[in-house]
Amino acid sequence: MSSMFPLIVSGAEARRRGNRLIGPIDLQLEGKGATVVVGPNGSGKTTLLNLLHGTVRLARGHVQWQVNTEDARRMQSFVFQRPVMLRRSVIDNLAYPLVIRGQSARTAREAAASWAERIGLSAMKDRSATSLSGGEQQKLALARALITEPVVLFLDEPSASLDGRATRDIENLLLEQKAAGTRIIMSTHDMGQAKRLADDVVFLCNGHVAEKTSAAEFFAQPATLQAQAFLNGDIVE
Repeated sequence: MSSMFPLIVSGAEARRRGNRLIGPIDLQLEGKGATVVVGPNGSGKTTLLNLLHGTVRLARGHVQWQVNTEDARRMQSFVFQRPVMLRRSVIDNLAYPLVIRGQSARTAREAAASWAERIGLSAMKDRSATSLSGGEQQKLALARALITEPVVLFLDEPSASLDGRATRDIENLLLEQKAAGTRIIMSTHDMGQAKRLADDVVFLCNGHVAEKTSAAEFFAQPATLQAQAFLNGDIVE
């Protein structure tokens, strides 16, 4: 288990212009597997990921890793729902995180070439990243997040708007990384994806953690009426 864990969240709230976005959140996550955050639209899934990652300011409460803040940030990566591409080539996008961490350009580009081949973009390595399809950009964003070998990988709806083939490629890469020990914390609206990837599930409703349990238990017998309604496809208020 990574020295970063357990991750302990106590009384955490996020606010914007005085309005509560989520919270208070009380949650503990251990250091293995994949946690998938699910819930109705507007329940706070993206905000929770950003709060854990440190890109949303805490209004109150605590998010406590078992290492100092600087080390925690260095050991994490985040893949956004809409990947942000540098206006550079595929290979330069992949090399960039290593270069800014002090690796030589040569070493960074060698690692980038290896990752480009791994995700099936080797033939496109000199193309502008902004010219890639949505699925190709998402694979590139994922590889760029993983090239630094993070302990924790956050993903916000990693296959939203992607076709079946691109989704399968993303999921296969995530399963490989999970098996290799990368701790995954992600949100998804796709319950099939959640079943395929999750070891445990955090169910958010109205900005609060309504359930946190194993994936098997959540999908077989959710404990709350809200989760039952959500899994049945009903409107949850």
